[in-house]
Amino acid sequence: MVLDHLVPEGVELCEAYGDTAPGEAAACLFPSERAVVRDVSEERRREFATVRGCARTALARLGIPPEPLVPDVSGAPRWPRGAVGSLTHCPGYRAAVVAPAREYVSLGVDAEPAEPLPAVVAARLLPDAERRSADALRAALGVPADRLAFCAKEASYKAFSPWLGRRHGIRDFAVRLAGDGSFRGTVPGRRHRFEGRWAVRSGYLVTVVCLTAADWSGPMTAGYPPGSGWQQAVM
Repeated sequence: MVLDHLVPEGVELCEAYGDTAPGEAAACLFPSERAVVRDVSEERRREFATVRGCARTALARLGIPPEPLVPDVSGAPRWPRGAVGSLTHCPGYRAAVVAPAREYVSLGVDAEPAEPLPAVVAARLLPDAERRSADALRAALGVPADRLAFCAKEASYKAFSPWLGRRHGIRDFAVRLAGDGSFRGTVPGRRHRFEGRWAVRSGYLVTVVCLTAADWSGPMTAGYPPGSGWQQAVM
């Protein structure tokens, strides 16, 4: 497994390294999910179905029965009440992480091939300070740290974007990678700082942000109306 050593106790995960057969993809989805991917390619439909199958397997370990995981306006799935989670997919790999909402406010996971970003993409997505930090880490450890920084920003975006009250971009999530397999970041528009974990394994870069309810239920719900976000998940 790629992620098993990155997620803490209480977080369930499920991974897949291939998709369901073409004829089986639609059968794995609820009608509302099939409607979401009605007009996409077969490859995208199978990817969509596989990663939701991973999520349902992980949710079952929490005792939560299958239900539709339809994307909201941000593109993140609407998780069943009582659960939080995150999905990721890249060529050859799909994964889901889930946890009880009473224990975790939010999760973010991302995976990318362990290859450098094209220079033009790195320049667009990483501010100068992050590119310099990535260059130093690449020189020290030999990892494609520019794509790793992007991966860490993606996991951070997934963990925080449902709660921030307005849309933010990847560049808004400042992260700093450390050589010990951790990274630190700052929440856009706030002074709160957070930590995540990263690894290079089986040809993939993987990053995870897991925000515990004990540490984050106050900061994450401050200023948000009842019935939204984590408050809704734990009700």
